[in-house]
Amino acid sequence: MEIIWYGHACFRLKDRNSTVVTDPFDKSLGLPLPRPKADIVTISHQSPHHNYIAGIKDDFKVIDGPGEYEIGGTFITGIRMISTKKSANGALPNNVFVFYMEDLAICHLGDLDQIPTQSQVEGMGSINVLMVPVGGKQALNAAQAAEVISLIEPDIVIPMHYQLPGITIDLDPVSKFLKEMGVTKAEPESVLKLTKSNLPEETQIVLLDPRT
Repeated sequence: MEIIWYGHACFRLKDRNSTVVTDPFDKSLGLPLPRPKADIVTISHQSPHHNYIAGIKDDFKVIDGPGEYEIGGTFITGIRMISTKKSANGALPNNVFVFYMEDLAICHLGDLDQIPTQSQVEGMGSINVLMVPVGGKQALNAAQAAEVISLIEPDIVIPMHYQLPGITIDLDPVSKFLKEMGVTKAEPESVLKLTKSNLPEETQIVLLDPRT
């Protein structure tokens, strides 16, 4: 399977069965979204920077809540983790999604802004790839992200939701997270291609270049 990143919390996950796009954003974020095709679109929470389904091509199913789903041979588990942030309507919901694609478990944490409980971590199961926010503000900061990684113990970590050129919100740079993790050198990749057999023996940080 392969993973590409469009920036912020928006990824495309593609295997032989399905194409999944996570958290599409509208132009108010300041980044271009190249109108990708998808069979499935997941929404971590209802914000224009995470739920812009008008930016996606083709017929697709939208998943925007907790539960267990099977669509076109792809299994998805949605886990509701209420944000500590408050809006005018009360606590903000955040959906964490685990995708099961080609014998891999890929977890997208959405706008998670707190350390999950042990029972929540156990509910995710064993995770191969973790997409984790690291830019702070409305989501995990670098130190919190490092703590979450130590709890979940994934094979691969892809940082997301951090400062990029042109972005209209104030977030920390990814360098702060890399320093927290003790990573001195990380060359961004345009695409991450994965199989169960080529997973690293120890947790590896992978930076992706935003695809435009």
